[in-house]
Amino acid sequence: MAADLEEKTDRYGELLAEALEEATIAPPEGTPMAEAAADCYEMGASYLEDGNHFRAQGDLVNALASFSYGHAWLDAGARVGLFDVPTEGHLFTVE
Repeated sequence: MAADLEEKTDRYGELLAEALEEATIAPPEGTPMAEAAADCYEMGASYLEDGNHFRAQGDLVNALASFSYGHAWLDAGARVGLFDVPTEGHLFTVE
């Protein structure tokens, strides 16, 4: 069971890091929607940082939760058009 949690935590951390690399802000700079996108992106990045901290401390449950929450911020932003993201693959549920 612990090995499953460790593998899943690592996988979700990598997924969030990859999603952050692929997501770019879609709305024009200086608009309220671009500010909202920047906020969503910052939340995703902050949760990645938190998850990495928890992972380093051996707290796999909170690490996994952080990675999951971070990815949810990005995925929700992508679905409402805040980010340009790949429509193919495993990173986002936009199609």
